[in-house]
Amino acid sequence: MAKAAAAANDSGARVITYREALNEAMSEEMERDDRVFLMGEEVGHYQGAYKVSQGMLERFGEKRVIDTPIAENGFSGVGVGAAMVGLRPIIEFMTWNFSWVAIDQIISNAAKMRYMSGGQFRMPIVFRGPGSAARMLAAQHSQCLEPVYANIPGLKVVMPSTPYDAKGLLKSAIRSDDCIIFIEAEMMYSNKGEVPEEEYLIPLGVSEVKRAGSHVTVVAWSIIAAVKLSHCSWLNGCTTSDVRYALY
Repeated sequence: MAKAAAAANDSGARVITYREALNEAMSEEMERDDRVFLMGEEVGHYQGAYKVSQGMLERFGEKRVIDTPIAENGFSGVGVGAAMVGLRPIIEFMTWNFSWVAIDQIISNAAKMRYMSGGQFRMPIVFRGPGSAARMLAAQHSQCLEPVYANIPGLKVVMPSTPYDAKGLLKSAIRSDDCIIFIEAEMMYSNKGEVPEEEYLIPLGVSEVKRAGSHVTVVAWSIIAAVKLSHCSWLNGCTTSDVRYALY
């Protein structure tokens, strides 16, 4: 995605969408480190089910932007093995609901390999993709799975609520030596927000007060944090805190 296409707000700050922020994060990290690659269903020629990987196949080639069969357990296992030998895979699920198919690789292998090997193997892998409820997706595609993964030792769960957080947290996740579960709310991909052109990172494990008040505190994450921030904008005494991250 071309940065030149980004809009600007009244203050002159650059404004891009949530999906563009994710695209920039992956592209910048792939430029920075040739061990990083993206793998998943339709990430290449179709440019992602939600167009998050738009332009990346052309930019990085088929060895680093890899289309897979409909076989989540298989390509998740390939990612785990790649991480064990020092690569930094980004594994995209077309929806987190499909991660149930790969749950043995995620929970039994990715989450536990570092512990079971006594630290001999690190697990620098990011599992990412859309999650939560959305429009016209029915019950099987509308689950919020972060409570499941947040209760598994060895997994770190990241759930950004703004384009700024999405980019900074994904860059940090890709550089992490631990297994990251990165869940993007499906209904937020077109949301817009200020994102600077210069590089920045947001440390994992740090929440943020999005709006300070004195009377009541609302704690949320992902799309609910964004919704609550909007709803509390008229209430001066409301504090809105975005968890952003969960660790067992």
